[in-house]
Amino acid sequence: MKQLLATIIIGTTATFASTATLAADITGAGATFPYPIYAKWAEMYKKASGNGLNYQSVGSGAGIKQIKAKTVDFGASDMPLQAAELDEAGLMQFPAIMGGVVTVVNLDGITPGQLKLTGPVVADIYLGKITKWNDQAIAALNPGVKLPAEDITVVHRADGSGTSFLFTDFLSKTNPEFKSKIGAGTAVKWAVGVGGKGNDGVAANVQRIKGSIGYVEWAYSKKNKMSHTQLKNKDGNFLQPDDDAFKAAAANADWAKAPGMAVVLTDQPGKAAWPITGASYILMHKSQADAAKGKEVLKFFDYAFKNGDAAATDLDYVPMPDSVTKLVEAAWKSNLKDASGKAVW
Repeated sequence: MKQLLATIIIGTTATFASTATLAADITGAGATFPYPIYAKWAEMYKKASGNGLNYQSVGSGAGIKQIKAKTVDFGASDMPLQAAELDEAGLMQFPAIMGGVVTVVNLDGITPGQLKLTGPVVADIYLGKITKWNDQAIAALNPGVKLPAEDITVVHRADGSGTSFLFTDFLSKTNPEFKSKIGAGTAVKWAVGVGGKGNDGVAANVQRIKGSIGYVEWAYSKKNKMSHTQLKNKDGNFLQPDDDAFKAAAANADWAKAPGMAVVLTDQPGKAAWPITGASYILMHKSQADAAKGKEVLKFFDYAFKNGDAAATDLDYVPMPDSVTKLVEAAWKSNLKDASGKAVW
């Protein structure tokens, strides 16, 4: 059953894309993290407007490359680009949705949410320093839990990934050795492990390999009924992932002051803040060669911001607050122009 669910995620992407291309629809590519909600929003928008979205769930790295090459109408990345890179490529970005990344395991006798882990311990696992599930460092966090004496198989992303950026950024903030040897990024040189393409690829590998650990967006974990772990946050509390924990992580974000609205929400303070939270960003060219297409992209996200909160919550994402969507709309008006310099929105 687990394998079937993983296949449905992959199959849905292909089916959705082929259906959308029947009309002169908008195109996007990038992060797998927000794919479930973008697909749902696209379904809603198609019914409301008759216009569709062809979104390629190919990873943040590929999405950044495609928007820079102008092969899509928008790119999507869970790693916000810094102002210098945006300026060099003639891009603007805005946050579209927030969610959380979770660690998932495949261990007999361990129920979802039972195992407790910390950033330093997860980092040591991904550094190849902790290799057995009954290692003292894990056992000390889980008194009374029967841990198997089996090898740990590390699973990571094989593609350029914003989910990897959020995960490695958190590990870098909590483990100095991980920061110095691997660091934070969409694509890093992993010390150990096997790769999977996309959130769905990592999920499939963890489901298939006994004794494995991986990291995926929370919606993928829930949809595939995976065994997630608790994580210790910056304030020292072990938490279960949920919408309130993701909202708590975003509570202190100052979107207005951050250049390009580039806010990273990992390892945020707050007793209820989930430690690997992030926003997913949309990238568009400031100068729109096809102003009608550019405006249609904005109409899609405007519709999603105004009508898509319930769908986002149902899929365990956190909608952008109204105060942030107002900043986003102001950024559209000031940044996006047609060939003649007229505002697109």
